[in-house]
Amino acid sequence: MAALKGKMVKGGRIIVPATVRKRMGLTEGDAVFMELHGDELRIRPARSTLRRIQAKLRAFAPKSGLVSEELIFERRAEAERE
Repeated sequence: MAALKGKMVKGGRIIVPATVRKRMGLTEGDAVFMELHGDELRIRPARSTLRRIQAKLRAFAPKSGLVSEELIFERRAEAERE
């Protein structure tokens, strides 16, 4: 996407062009994360950050069932050994 011009308005608010909001899937009230890289401000939807974290943690999740079920199974096995 080519660079687009936005605008800083009163109170430090930045107006993001509608085409950018639509492409990012942003609607009013959505949470975003902002990072400052040198003189650049990078903005991304909070949900994309959540997806990145979930993808990283997926490798640690059990292959079948829920993590909670696996934990309950382990706790019951420990209780039987005691």
